[in-house]
Amino acid sequence: MQKRDRLRIWTEQGNVTISQLFFSYYKMIDVKDEEAIILLHLIAYGEAGNHFPTPQNLVDKTYFDENKVVSILQRLLQKGFVQIEQQIDEQGVRNEYYDFQCLWNLLLDYAEHEQNKEEDQQVKVEEGNIYKLFEQEFGRLLSPMEYETIGMWFDQDQHSPSLIRLALKEAVLAQKLSLRYIDRILFEWKKKNIKTVEAAEKESSNFRQQISVPKQVEQISNSTKVSFYNWLEERE
Repeated sequence: MQKRDRLRIWTEQGNVTISQLFFSYYKMIDVKDEEAIILLHLIAYGEAGNHFPTPQNLVDKTYFDENKVVSILQRLLQKGFVQIEQQIDEQGVRNEYYDFQCLWNLLLDYAEHEQNKEEDQQVKVEEGNIYKLFEQEFGRLLSPMEYETIGMWFDQDQHSPSLIRLALKEAVLAQKLSLRYIDRILFEWKKKNIKTVEAAEKESSNFRQQISVPKQVEQISNSTKVSFYNWLEERE
């Protein structure tokens, strides 16, 4: 992913607005409050079409004097939160502008880190619930070896909690409540590159349909035999 696309993708996906991103994480990247004020005014000027406001422009918008504004701008440049770039317009005139890409990348790094941490915590909660669910279905506490087996499904086989939950459900329906049987289900799904609950449910449905057809044929055959036998008895 191009770094310049990150902010656009995050905002388009609805993960965060630009203001939420800034106010949530600016302290974490060591932006001081007075620096934040100047940054926000620089961004606002840019959105209004003035991409290189003067110190006096910023003085007019704040309670800072010009020396203070210049000092803050210098710190922002030294810290790398903003850069001064140049571009040539259609008339060939070279214009300077403030670029905030490094600032957004730093903020997005923290936002993604926080999001990943929350997702990891959620996975841990779901994994813990899986162990409890197995104990409920088995009607007893799991043995250390059983804990290890389930842990391997998570860590080595990279099965999701939702997929393991579905495999347990399949074992319950089949009345074959054993880790070996569940492991076989998960093995078959992995062999067929099945990674989602939807795909696994479709596979299970197809499997049940395949085994139900021979049973139906057998039941019809048996029913025919019984009826034929009864009919003969009545004639005698």
